[in-house]
Amino acid sequence: MNAAKRTEIFERLKAQRPKPETELNYSSPFELLVAVVLSAQATDVGVNKATAKLFPVANTPEAIAALGVEGLSEYIKTIGLFNSKARNVIALCHQLLDRHDGEVPDDRAALEALPGVGRKTANVVLNTAFGQPTIAVDTHIFRVANRTRIATGKTVREVEDRLVRLIPSAYRQDAHHWLILHGRYTCKARKPLCHDCIIHDLCEYRAKEAVT
Repeated sequence: MNAAKRTEIFERLKAQRPKPETELNYSSPFELLVAVVLSAQATDVGVNKATAKLFPVANTPEAIAALGVEGLSEYIKTIGLFNSKARNVIALCHQLLDRHDGEVPDDRAALEALPGVGRKTANVVLNTAFGQPTIAVDTHIFRVANRTRIATGKTVREVEDRLVRLIPSAYRQDAHHWLILHGRYTCKARKPLCHDCIIHDLCEYRAKEAVT
């Protein structure tokens, strides 16, 4: 895919959603961090239902740590892998208190050192909470990037690196949200809604399908 086509794709995605946002509900970097950790192998809708009960009761490292693993598990037991997630979140809270004065760090290495936080989670927090132009490649973004050929790659990290390198700087801050929302609602895994897609004429997957 050439640079001009890639730029036009992001210009259209921007026009469709001028101010894209995460669908996870949060009101602080800490709430976002917890929500993203809980969202692994779970839906945003499911996480929001759980945090709607949790955050009014405990939404700081001190308050959640005070719940303990069993107490936190009661609030998140509707989410997949809730036992391991509860252990990670409690350990994460203690580490924030011990090493960061209870504040979420805006540094990748410090974030990835937290229990339950990998590169994707760190990228989401850095982008959404701290305004850094990172791209967290989840299953939706991996699919969209490869299917459209905006940035192809066999691994998540390969796709991430290519997206960061190839997306024009003017669009890089919001690219994560544009791509994930496009993958979630239009460029779906099994039945992409090509007839409703605003970039259908630029997508190289569609062009390939037309040829074959």
